[in-house]
Amino acid sequence: MTSQQLLLEGVELMFFGMGLVFLFLVLLIFCIKGMSFVLERIAPEEMHSATATAVTTRAPSTQAVDTDTLQAIQIAIKQHRARRG
Repeated sequence: MTSQQLLLEGVELMFFGMGLVFLFLVLLIFCIKGMSFVLERIAPEEMHSATATAVTTRAPSTQAVDTDTLQAIQIAIKQHRARRG
């Protein structure tokens, strides 16, 4: 085999391999889209109710911070700024 034949065979194998990878990725995209479509058809209410409960359970914290904790936070911030500056 000449070097030109080896080079052409290498290019052929490269395009064959890249084509297989491309086909695999296209197939993967279609499978994911198909699964998404099927899941939306099967359980649309369950997904919406799960997100609704997650949003409603997030209540802002209205508890007051006690003075000891507040002082500890302020001291830690001062120490951090002193080290950084």
